Amino acid sequence: MSTLTTTSRYLLLFRGQSWHKGLSPAEIQTVVGQWTTWFEELNQHGKIQAAHPLEHESRIVSWKKGRTVVDGPFAESKEAIAGYILLEVDGWYEAIEIAKECPALKYGSSIEVRPVWPELFLPCQAQMRRSPATIECP
Repeated sequence: MSTLTTTSRYLLLFRGQSWHKGLSPAEIQTVVGQWTTWFEELNQHGKIQAAHPLEHESRIVSWKKGRTVVDGPFAESKEAIAGYILLEVDGWYEAIEIAKECPALKYGSSIEVRPVWPELFLPCQAQMRRSPATIECP
């Protein structure tokens, strides 16, 4: 079975941090009101598990030239992740429909919808328990 049909948790990753550029203060207030209404409706229906905006500043940890840490996000990253919502829904299509209703889409933001693995930590953890000699992790 595919994770797309069996999991009930989906992560909405919000991309784009400059949705407000070019809008008047009154227009920004309107969009914030629409966003708040959308969010509160989802919350009242028990769809939201967690949600947070993310700070613009970050650090990137990699193995380049040993373990390195550099400031991020990078300037060429035009679609930095601005925040997330963890949903508890009936399936893939409900998560997509919820994302399609987000008011920020009209103002240049995009939303990536990702299923959350039902196993903790490693996607291949369940397989390791069954047969450690034949592990095939994605």
